[in-house]
Amino acid sequence: MASPEDSPPSNTAYDPQKDGAKMRFDDAMSYGDYLQVETLLDIQTCHSPAHDEMLFIIQHQTSELWMKLILHELAETRLAFQQGNMPVVFKMLSRISRIFEQLNNQWDVLRTMTPADYTSFRDSLGLSSGFQSFQYRMIEFILGNRNPNMLKPHEHVPHFHSQLAQELNQPSFYDTVIDYLFQTLDGNLDARPKMALDTPHVAHEDVQARWKIVYENTADNWTLYELAEKLMDLEDYFRRWRFNHVTTVERVIGFKRGTGGTSGVKYLRRMLEVELFPELWNVRGDL
Repeated sequence: MASPEDSPPSNTAYDPQKDGAKMRFDDAMSYGDYLQVETLLDIQTCHSPAHDEMLFIIQHQTSELWMKLILHELAETRLAFQQGNMPVVFKMLSRISRIFEQLNNQWDVLRTMTPADYTSFRDSLGLSSGFQSFQYRMIEFILGNRNPNMLKPHEHVPHFHSQLAQELNQPSFYDTVIDYLFQTLDGNLDARPKMALDTPHVAHEDVQARWKIVYENTADNWTLYELAEKLMDLEDYFRRWRFNHVTTVERVIGFKRGTGGTSGVKYLRRMLEVELFPELWNVRGDL
């Protein structure tokens, strides 16, 4: 982004040759080369003459790019957690929360599209739906909302289906956090409740009791306390994203069925009730 410092001083002769204005990029990496801008700008393919379809496509493509970054950061978070590198874990979790904040802000732009605008190209979507987003589903699986039935929308893309199925065969990130919680407070995992890997995480009283110990003795359990609050930040932004999704869809299509066959707003409202880290929410009522 240009700034006043980028402009040549008024009392200094400007030399475009010296300042790179005539630089040749025949054998050098340019901005467009590095970011593959030409390819990036060539993939917004509208399927109708409707003006607002471009907005709809760019909104969802940029959302997928942000979700790609979330998955990139979650992978680094998991690795750092396995290595016991908690400063990096906290940094990555903070970054993921900020990414969800960016995703939240995008809804403000999409909400400028009226029902009449959307109707003008909705038929062009066919059966496509955000419900089918592989990356969104992977984010949910990693964080703990794991429903094997959600594999079905991805059966037509074998490598996506395989990656999701593989995720269901390993502990979620929150599962590993719970292991760390019990290992730190109890010194072992004997009291840790057994939970299936391929089902949504539900609140467990023994887990909640450990988090209560953390919140009642923050000075003695500061690392766990900070970890808990980073997770709360993440889910706070994630739940806001879901809420903004619901209100945007209701504002644009009302209670019509979704293009992918879901019940639309009714389905999205049910998703508002899902908690990724329920014990962390519930423990607040015990303090």
